[in-house]
Amino acid sequence: MSVIVILLLPLAAALLVCIPFGKRWVPWVTVVFCVADLILVGRLARQVVSGAVPAQLLEPAWSKWLAVDGLSALILLLIAFVGSTAAIYSVGYMAQANLDGKKLRLYHANYNLFIFSMLAIPVLAEPALVWIVVELTTLCSALLVSFDNTREALEAAWKYVVLSLMGAGVALFGFMVLFAAMHAGGGGIYTWTGLVTAAPKMPPILLQSAFLLILIGLGTKVGLVPMHTWLPDAHSQAPSPVCALLSGVETTSILYVIMRLFPVMQAVPRVHAATWALVFGLVSVGTAAFLLLQVKDYKRLFAFSTVEHMGIILTAIGLGSSAANYGAMQQIVSHSVTKSFCFFAAGATLLIVGTREIAAVRGLIRRSPLTGAALVFGALAIAGAPPLAVFLSEFSILKAGLAQGQYLVTGLLAIFIVIAFFGILAHVNRMVFGALLPSPGPAHSRPEAIARSRVPFSCQLALVLAAIPVLVLGVYVPKALQDLLAMAAAALTR
Repeated sequence: MSVIVILLLPLAAALLVCIPFGKRWVPWVTVVFCVADLILVGRLARQVVSGAVPAQLLEPAWSKWLAVDGLSALILLLIAFVGSTAAIYSVGYMAQANLDGKKLRLYHANYNLFIFSMLAIPVLAEPALVWIVVELTTLCSALLVSFDNTREALEAAWKYVVLSLMGAGVALFGFMVLFAAMHAGGGGIYTWTGLVTAAPKMPPILLQSAFLLILIGLGTKVGLVPMHTWLPDAHSQAPSPVCALLSGVETTSILYVIMRLFPVMQAVPRVHAATWALVFGLVSVGTAAFLLLQVKDYKRLFAFSTVEHMGIILTAIGLGSSAANYGAMQQIVSHSVTKSFCFFAAGATLLIVGTREIAAVRGLIRRSPLTGAALVFGALAIAGAPPLAVFLSEFSILKAGLAQGQYLVTGLLAIFIVIAFFGILAHVNRMVFGALLPSPGPAHSRPEAIARSRVPFSCQLALVLAAIPVLVLGVYVPKALQDLLAMAAAALTR
């Protein structure tokens, strides 16, 4: 099976949706192609795990350009899954906006291009090409963030573009320094595997400089503190299925690029990449935990939760043990599937109440039992309540930290997770079970959308599909997925 086909499918879908046939078929083109991609990626992941194909190079003719191992197969699988559920969710969600055919085709064309750009990140072998497609994700997602064309959406999109491009320049300089370090060490093939091979001969000062520049530059896109300021604005203004992609898999796919650097840095002890990962990770988790206590917009609530989870993953990688790396892979999976569900639930809430303000939403469970139950489930899941997927991954990371004797790091991480837990649930509890408000106050009299009486069927279906892995992975991890997680964790070490 060719990796090229996986990349071509979203491009083909982007072209097909631009053909001016009946607009009611446009969203289903995206759904069909996303589901087809999910099937192909699932087959690819199974082949990588079973060893039926070479784990590193699936395309001999493209060996310098394309490579797939356990880590990239895992990221591909998450992108394809969330892309499929978000495409299903988009059918009913965008229908509520009564878009004309031209604008609906524009949405789905950008959607498919965004999927393509994310799928390209984990399969490209050369860092320079990866940087190009990372910036392609910025372009495609910015058009989706500003899709509603309101003043707030345009402001959020411009803020996103400006900060991301600033980070892109820093990251590009970092990749140039990394290239210079390789040549100073004797040269080699400028791929991820080539860098690992050449790393022991590279000058430590150049390696450390390259790592910090790339960490800060790409950390802007990941949402690491203090480069996170665009994230809550963009994730609150974008359409909810786009938020599921932004928070669920775009941040993860960019973090994947940073993770690829760790085997390179481990070859030179004086680089201290793990220490920097712990610092940025804990600062991100702690800052997000306290910001969650005072947030006033429930979509921003889940956006700040993304900052928290990116910090948790980076902290786990900074711990460096095989158990911590495995926990980081679990956290990547649980965050992706859970956060996409959370934004689906947030989108359903927006359809029902017509506002994003937490203070304006009370008694949601009585107004819409399905939406209220989904929001509570999403809040419990993303906050890390047992026995759901995030609880299992966070518990694995904390256990690994204690086993290593990293008591200060583990203690701080546990405290921040607990603060975030209560912050999320306090807000959602008032929204879902609080006393109904007699009438909106003047501060809440400008709803962002027209309130609806029910959630469209496709949105309900996406909620169910997204909830299944959140429930199942908290109590049972299939053997094939365990093997894939183990292979992905092994890719983080030299």
